[in-house]
Amino acid sequence: MISAENLSKGYGRQALFDEASFQINRRERVGLVGRNGHGKTTLFRLLAGLDLPDSGSISIPRGYRIGYVQQHLHFTRPSVLDEAATGLPHGHEHETWKAEKILAGLGFTPEQMQRSPHEFSGGFQVRLNLAAVLVSEPDLLLLDEPTNYLDITTIRWIEGFLQSWPHELLLITHDRSFMDRVVTHTMGIHRTRIRKYPGTTEKYYAQIAQDEEIHEKTRINDERKRKELELFITRFRAKARLAGLVQSRVKALEKQGKREKLESIKDLEFSFRACPFNAKFAGSASAVSFSYDTAHPLIENFDLTIARGDRICVVGPNGRGKTTLLKLLAGALTPQHGSVTWHQNVRMGFFEQTNIASLVGTRTVEQEIMSADTQVDRQLARDICGAMMFEGDFALKKISVISGGEKSRVMLGKILATPVNLLVLDEPTNHLDMQSCDALLAALDNFDGAVVMVTHNELFLHALAERLVVFQNNRISIFEGRYQEFLDRIGWQGEDRARSSGSASKAGTEGQKFSRKELRKLRSDIISERSRVLGPLEKKIASTEAAIEAREAELSRASAAMQSASECGEPLRIVELSKVIGRCQADINRLFDELSRDTAKADDCKKLFDERLARLEIADA
Repeated sequence: MISAENLSKGYGRQALFDEASFQINRRERVGLVGRNGHGKTTLFRLLAGLDLPDSGSISIPRGYRIGYVQQHLHFTRPSVLDEAATGLPHGHEHETWKAEKILAGLGFTPEQMQRSPHEFSGGFQVRLNLAAVLVSEPDLLLLDEPTNYLDITTIRWIEGFLQSWPHELLLITHDRSFMDRVVTHTMGIHRTRIRKYPGTTEKYYAQIAQDEEIHEKTRINDERKRKELELFITRFRAKARLAGLVQSRVKALEKQGKREKLESIKDLEFSFRACPFNAKFAGSASAVSFSYDTAHPLIENFDLTIARGDRICVVGPNGRGKTTLLKLLAGALTPQHGSVTWHQNVRMGFFEQTNIASLVGTRTVEQEIMSADTQVDRQLARDICGAMMFEGDFALKKISVISGGEKSRVMLGKILATPVNLLVLDEPTNHLDMQSCDALLAALDNFDGAVVMVTHNELFLHALAERLVVFQNNRISIFEGRYQEFLDRIGWQGEDRARSSGSASKAGTEGQKFSRKELRKLRSDIISERSRVLGPLEKKIASTEAAIEAREAELSRASAAMQSASECGEPLRIVELSKVIGRCQADINRLFDELSRDTAKADDCKKLFDERLARLEIADA
């Protein structure tokens, strides 16, 4: 267990957190949320011992190992596999199969594992750093935006890996759906305080909203009472016969603490400037082919028609040509064969990570936004700067001194400033925080034009995609339907490969030959055994979830009653309700701990039975 007491940290006049306390208990998987610049990465550095707090302390048990994936790259071994194996714990250095299993899940082929780490792109090198930390099996794993450099099949693999993580986990990610499927608790940095609640981000933000509503109502009620006391004291101070009453009210006023009004936190809201487009079709790609290496074409004879209002998401593993396809559609590359044509009234906004080279270093962020369109005045530019998290004086920073992630946000801001009816976006959620991603999703949903977007964020895919361009099995296909339909009908072949390559055991049915009848009997026996083992556990999990919902409903009713009692000035009722609220919160925490243990146990059981069934499939192949 890790415990932080009265932790404070700030830079200059900005306080990140002030006298914050929290605990990370055994086997908790905690999602850390908060706006960009509010101290999430700083807290990771404090926990990893890379920075020191201004005050307060962090208590870490003796011998407790913390694994933190660093962004800086430094490799000392000749091959990817050797480099990943450097993370193996002392005494397990020869168990390189563990490193192979994790590397395969992160998208490395057996051939790539034997190559030098220096031959790979930055994204794959960061994956290698991640593999070396995962294989070390630390007591606490710190992951800061791990999905930024992962493709969709790898994200789905690491999601399953983290769900069965046997130790503690602290996770920062802008991908809300990924976080919610992995974590048991959500912890947030909010108003320089750190609070942790059981459950998903939705429950965390609902609790924060409820707490702030109660705070504000109580503050208003206290303020009303304070004014009544002050009025009584002023009116009757000079009357000797009321001196006792006046004095008691003076003491009551001195005892009454003053609650400060909560500062308003601006929610990020923005929208794309749409220009009209009345034709049925925006454009098309016809028999498009392109390759950087003539022996291995990336895109071959590709056809796509884009209608007005289309929502098309481009998905698939990294390195297969998704970004190249977007560049071809946007005109940044010319097809070697075939053609891309657009309606004469199409106005395109194109976002791609390497476009940051087009920014002018001597301009400020505000000036760069204003340069996007002649109709953008300073007020609109400032509004867009704020939406892109360049508030106040940050909008006056020179482009030359801001980070790569900040430059990507400037590029997105320039698209916001330009009237368009077609958006072509390549991974626009990288470098945005969770609130910014929510705002972007809402803006895309409300956009009147067509959207063609590369994304690995499954929340975006489920919410937006109406058609898919799928890179899989060394070919490109068009799937007419939503993302969930694609998962149900086709799915990701890479997941099967990752599971089979990750199998650690060579025992059991692998290598044996069975008749069809014997295989059916074995499969039936495994499924029956799984039902017997998992059935009672799943019933217990369902019962615990129902108990949590009942306690949360009781807590909600008690909180509402507490508010009413506070407004009516009923001290005995307040004491009674405080006990009820405390009991409910204790029950909820205990039930969530039970749920976490039982869910982890069920996941482990499912994994074992899935591996046994997978070995049967191999034997049947």
